[in-house]
Amino acid sequence: MNNRRNFKLTLAYEGTKFHGFQIQKDTGLPTIQESVEKALFDLTNEEIRIMGAGRTDAGVHALGQVINFFSSTKIPVEKLPLALNTLLPPAIVVLDAQIVPPDFKAPFQAQNKTYLYQFYNQPLRSPFWRRYAYHVPFPLNLTAMQLAAQFLVGEHNFKAFCAQGATVKSYTRTIFACSLEQDLPLIKLWVTGNGFLYNMVRILAGTILEVGQGKRQPEEIKDLLAEGERKFAGPTLPPQGLFLYQVTYPY
Repeated sequence: MNNRRNFKLTLAYEGTKFHGFQIQKDTGLPTIQESVEKALFDLTNEEIRIMGAGRTDAGVHALGQVINFFSSTKIPVEKLPLALNTLLPPAIVVLDAQIVPPDFKAPFQAQNKTYLYQFYNQPLRSPFWRRYAYHVPFPLNLTAMQLAAQFLVGEHNFKAFCAQGATVKSYTRTIFACSLEQDLPLIKLWVTGNGFLYNMVRILAGTILEVGQGKRQPEEIKDLLAEGERKFAGPTLPPQGLFLYQVTYPY
């Protein structure tokens, strides 16, 4: 009789010292997946493979990453976060655990994902925000950035905002919401969509930043979407300002 249950966990992690979410085979580099699977083995004595909703890159953080895995453990699901948190590195925390149907797969059934990119907008850099925001020392035109963000909403071909060399079947994605929020000393870029291409949010952030600097006009976003050429979009900003904020599921 199969007594394996499907567990859904919500994680938060500080990604600075990790080389992304996914295991880097034969490299010895620390990753989120490796750390969680090791903790699960120590707890259950089972070789468990987890699936994550998003493969965050090296240095990227998460406030609401979702994973799932199958296990025969008898540990009550409500006690699982506390048990795992005693075994995980301090930079990774399990926030919540649930039992979900057997057909639930974290990467494939998400309705949408929300990312946050933070700019530290002050003349002098901060020793405290350096791991969690990109330092922008000059004034920004927030109104222009807001307008640029609105041109991204909807279903579009986002090839111009995808890292070159990425292999995907389609560059079409739907952005449900994209907005800027001033929360001094931070400016926060919020993006919610049904899926994201490789480095997409960091390239969107770099392009919108150029609008804020006056290097390009907000309306140029429409041209970038139509042309689909990566070389015309803005730079890929560093990872430390990026957070996987939330993943939403039908249940």
